[in-house]
Amino acid sequence: MAIVRTYRLDEKNVLHFREAWFQQFEDEELGQFVINHGSVGHMSQTSDVQDVDNDRADELFAGFMEACAEAGYKEIEAEDQSWVIVQYALKSANGTERDHYLEKKAKEALTGHLAWRGLGTVESSDFGNRKLNIRVLSPAPKLAVAAIKTCIREAKLDFTKMSIGVAPYAEVNKLKMAHPMPSKPMSID
Repeated sequence: MAIVRTYRLDEKNVLHFREAWFQQFEDEELGQFVINHGSVGHMSQTSDVQDVDNDRADELFAGFMEACAEAGYKEIEAEDQSWVIVQYALKSANGTERDHYLEKKAKEALTGHLAWRGLGTVESSDFGNRKLNIRVLSPAPKLAVAAIKTCIREAKLDFTKMSIGVAPYAEVNKLKMAHPMPSKPMSID
């Protein structure tokens, strides 16, 4: 499933997003073309076109990209975004079965919560040195931090053991704690 995600700042300095993807279900020739859009940080609106083949999907993607360009939307390169690291302190060096379950559930919850609000994508996760790190790439890190706190609370995923840090894309070693406050040193190592 290919996805195209675009953004633009409006005259009030509010970031908006539009994204589109073509989704086919297993063993089916036809799929659906989906457009999702809204203000970054708020639940988006979605529309779709059903019974689309690959050729029609290509035409719809081209039309989508043309409409985005006309409205001032463009893709944001990864290098122009920030890392938001969701970190859990662990009792063992490499995590227990419970910690691996937490990783799976947190990634699932964050993937949906952040994507439907244009706040970024869950890129990876790892265990190491008594920590679980979940890496989110976001165009709006401050809004993403607030959304992550809400998401983790609502999903009942051990909010009290979680820390969140933010770093520029190319300088993850400059991770600054954004939650909890007051800020303390934070590292993914």
